[in-house]
Amino acid sequence: MVVESIPKAAGFIYGLLAFVALIGLWYSGRFTRRRAIPFLIASALFGFLVFAPVFPYQLQLAVLGDTAALGAPVPMALGMLIIFIGLALVFGRIICGQVCPVGAVQELMYLLPVKKHGRAESRTPVAVRAGVFIVFLAAALGFSGNLLEFIGVPAFFHLAVASVSFFIFLGILLLSATVYRPFCRYVCPYGALLAPAASKALYQLRRTEACIECRKCERACPTGEADPDARIGECYLCGRCMEVCPVEGALVYGRSDKKIRSGE
Repeated sequence: MVVESIPKAAGFIYGLLAFVALIGLWYSGRFTRRRAIPFLIASALFGFLVFAPVFPYQLQLAVLGDTAALGAPVPMALGMLIIFIGLALVFGRIICGQVCPVGAVQELMYLLPVKKHGRAESRTPVAVRAGVFIVFLAAALGFSGNLLEFIGVPAFFHLAVASVSFFIFLGILLLSATVYRPFCRYVCPYGALLAPAASKALYQLRRTEACIECRKCERACPTGEADPDARIGECYLCGRCMEVCPVEGALVYGRSDKKIRSGE
């Protein structure tokens, strides 16, 4: 389905514009899960139409030095990826939340009304993804191996249904209907770089003095990042915590050194 006549730069331009729009919604307090759905749909469509901005795969190509597949010089691609890591350091993982097509298709799948399985403690997927990241680098730098191609990321968005790898990613996507974002949380090499930055983000979701400690946000959070002492690096800014919060102003997205903690 990928339309080769559309430059991949169109996907990155969309990604930047969507990122700015989402920051505006969060900063103004107007972000809702309903308002996020058009971004999720648009991001998924860009993935199928131009296969961009699929950030983990663009990172894969940059590490492999595949200029032809990137459609841009490697330094330029790396520069763009580094810029978004810097933006995560300021605004959190908005790029993962609603902009990256890989995250978008999983988020949309998780909206299906089927039984959800329990979340993992937030440090568990971080440790798993760190191990996968080491494998990712070893495969790319040591053997010129394309781990994400094996997993089926390009095959899925190119609708290469004759490829075995297409069904590998399709299986991950079907799993994401019951387990929140398994690729993002356990596999994504770009997420391994974004999470540490997001954990130190200048703008984060935080509790205010209006919090009544009902813990509804903690039960609603699919990654465990609303729990006390969470590092916030696995917060995808999905908005579930704010949706269930019964007190207006108890949860806010803003500049603070405080994270979402019980009783603050």
